[in-house]
Amino acid sequence: MLPLIAVPTTAGTGSETTGAAIMDLPKHECKSGIRQRCIKPLLAIVQVVEEFLLAIKMDNYSMPRNVAIYSGFDVLCHALESYTALPYNVRTPRPSRPDLRPLYQGSNPISDVWSLEALRIIGKYFRRSVADNSDEEARQNMLLASTFAGIIGKYFRRSVADSSDEEARQNMLLASTFAGVGFGNAGVHLCHGLSYPISSQGKLYYDKDYPDTKPLIPHGLSVVTTAVADFEFLASSCPERHAQVAMQLGADVSESSNSSYIASKLCDEIRSFMQDFKVPNGLEAMGFQFSDIDKLSTAAVNSVVNIAITPKSTDREIISKIYEKSLKDFVIK
Repeated sequence: MLPLIAVPTTAGTGSETTGAAIMDLPKHECKSGIRQRCIKPLLAIVQVVEEFLLAIKMDNYSMPRNVAIYSGFDVLCHALESYTALPYNVRTPRPSRPDLRPLYQGSNPISDVWSLEALRIIGKYFRRSVADNSDEEARQNMLLASTFAGIIGKYFRRSVADSSDEEARQNMLLASTFAGVGFGNAGVHLCHGLSYPISSQGKLYYDKDYPDTKPLIPHGLSVVTTAVADFEFLASSCPERHAQVAMQLGADVSESSNSSYIASKLCDEIRSFMQDFKVPNGLEAMGFQFSDIDKLSTAAVNSVVNIAITPKSTDREIISKIYEKSLKDFVIK
């Protein structure tokens, strides 16, 4: 393949650092990923000069509010999932040589560094980068967090709250890139694996900041919708790691090492972002009903790459329960 130079225009996918691409086949209600090292970009231009942005008519600062929000949630879940994925030296079957490891090999010492830093950035800049689309610091850091996945806790709210907050948007851009390096090596598990059926089967939802030519559930929204139920289920697999990501987002988990306590603290942080940004409250708000869970679960069990690095044994029954809990994500106050 010819060398690929990638220029990210949202603080979200981190695809400028990964060997993954998404395919969507609406006719077959199928959405999934293609993963191969040969499609990794040779070079990524993350913090680009203004003249270049104007020339290609692409600008992280011009993202509509909901695009910034849902892209930020994609960054958040990239970081959370890659850090809590099944460790690379535990997953089976083990390859005979290191170079035969799959692209999504599980959490490892290299991906851990990137994922935790992305979470830190997100916690600081996410809200800022959305609130003010001229907040350059917040938006750029969210983009970097997408690549590095820990800056999230610091910048997610800021990047949303003020779109003119340059610091917040720059940091979210950074977080996006950091998270991409993290999950590009470790992989992502349940949030993403369960998101594909939501996106492909959603027929009723339209979002005001996306084209209204057809129903569309934005990727980041489909990913975060099951995140609370996912981590309530998964936290007991490795309480220490889940406590670490909760702390990076700003939670105080000092009172107990109990996995249920840690899960509640982490999920409170996720819900807080969702409520602050007024995202649709669960699957029901996107047009799904209890009767749709069977079809969603049937499709989700085919996300074998994601399930393979889920840190806890997961089957169709568990997936169905997660979807059921995700019909509503939080209580409206």
